[in-house]
Amino acid sequence: MSIHWEALAAVALVSLIVGVLVVVLVSLALVGLSAREPDLAAGPAGDTAVRSRDGSDLSRATGTLMAAVCLIGAAAIVLYGLYLLIS
Repeated sequence: MSIHWEALAAVALVSLIVGVLVVVLVSLALVGLSAREPDLAAGPAGDTAVRSRDGSDLSRATGTLMAAVCLIGAAAIVLYGLYLLIS
């Protein structure tokens, strides 16, 4: 019995990259969802833009869209992994 070290290293590298990618996508989704939080010091937010620390504006709709895209991407990666395991 011999171990194919190149194949093992490739699987380990791909697993690491995909794991980090899923975590980054979920983190970006949380950042997008944080745009929906009202600014309590300024009163009701309505549909005003949220100003981040770096000065960029992120509207509530844009944040929600970004969160949805990131979560759909993370779910697609997980479902594809499950598909590969099952088939």
